[in-house]
Amino acid sequence: MSDIDIRITGRAGRITLARPKALNSLTYDMAMAIDAALKDWAGDDRVALVVIDAEGDKAFCAGGDIQQLYDHGLQGDYAFGQTFWRDEYRLNARLAEYTKPVVSFMQGFVMGGGVGVGCHVAHRVVDDSTQIAMPECGIGLVPDVGGSLLLARAPGRLGAYLGLTAARMGPGDAIRAGFADRHVPRADWPALIARLEETGDISALPPSTQALETPLADVQAQIDAAFVGPLDQILTRLEGMEGDFAASALKALRRNSPLAMAATLEMLDRLDGVQDIRTALTLEYRFTARAMEHGDFLEGIRAQIIDRDRNPQWKHTHVTRDEVQAILAPLPRDLTFEEE
Repeated sequence: MSDIDIRITGRAGRITLARPKALNSLTYDMAMAIDAALKDWAGDDRVALVVIDAEGDKAFCAGGDIQQLYDHGLQGDYAFGQTFWRDEYRLNARLAEYTKPVVSFMQGFVMGGGVGVGCHVAHRVVDDSTQIAMPECGIGLVPDVGGSLLLARAPGRLGAYLGLTAARMGPGDAIRAGFADRHVPRADWPALIARLEETGDISALPPSTQALETPLADVQAQIDAAFVGPLDQILTRLEGMEGDFAASALKALRRNSPLAMAATLEMLDRLDGVQDIRTALTLEYRFTARAMEHGDFLEGIRAQIIDRDRNPQWKHTHVTRDEVQAILAPLPRDLTFEEE
């Protein structure tokens, strides 16, 4: 497959995303190719570890291939999206639970589906260019691909802030928030990957010794003060705060889907203290399986990606608790991301 390069090099199973002109956006076929390789390598003694990287400088993976989802959803084919998300979530769980070491090298944009592929593995490497974000609320979705679990574990109310505003994390903030483990200069990556391939030994990874800037740490107190409670209370607090932080956060919240943001907050509350990614994926799938028919997903894609008028007409201006509970309610038994 031209969009992805999967092979065994030395002692390493190698996965390289190869759609740099499309910011390595993850198609369904790419996700399934990764999943199949992981299954094959789990019992292959030739493979001591797995290395995942991507071509180009701009992005490790800027998200999923949304165009496919939109085209099917516009025709009333909601099953395509349900299958896409179900199988992608199975891949996310496999990566998080893989018994062999997996190392991801994440440059540039890492968003949505890129977080699912790169941020749940055992060893996550970033460089100076890395920008990680969960921008789903802007297209009528909740932070998914297991990202809700990472957000729930972030310090204080940082996860709520990142999930609702889609704020980007540079390498320092990504490590602090739990989306990455170590910073390695990009120039050192080829030699490091070569050592991993040659030795199959994870000890080749260097410690992250460079002191990195963490600008989100500087506003942690404001985040903790503002991003508490339901969505309407957060908006009210931000409206009453002065300064650039509040103004920027308020602008982001006002352009995103109220239903998606309210559901995100509910999910993060439910995931407080949870360690199992499958609990998060189950909760995410309850939302995404309904997102086309009952949520704002199709309108969000229209406004942000298709027409690009940046003027989505969301279904809600105010979201009730009953509406949040409904879209996060358990799904029918025949609609689940768990494998039989």
